Amino acid sequence: MADYCINLFLDQEQQKKIEELGLGDHIQEIDGKKAVQVAMSKKDQKKLQKGFPDIEFDSSNACVLPDEAQITLADIIFELKSLDVMKFAITKLYNPLAGKALRSKT
Repeated sequence: MADYCINLFLDQEQQKKIEELGLGDHIQEIDGKKAVQVAMSKKDQKKLQKGFPDIEFDSSNACVLPDEAQITLADIIFELKSLDVMKFAITKLYNPLAGKALRSKT
């Protein structure tokens, strides 16, 4: 089990796609909703917290991403046909320059 995970809540269409990919056995019920958990390392968790300062982790070290990031993560899962996507996904979700002013050389 990974140190941290993202709870990716699924609508019916996403749930069907997950099942079609052969990942249906990973679907769980979390807070009354269907979801899959995407594992991540402590390093990925730190990057996510920098990229999404309002993100909160529960007692089981799980978080929920903002809507836009959830959609991006789901698309990556569907493209790679796997839940082991964080090495790739973190590059799409984490922008180290977010919120920083651009400096020009003068």
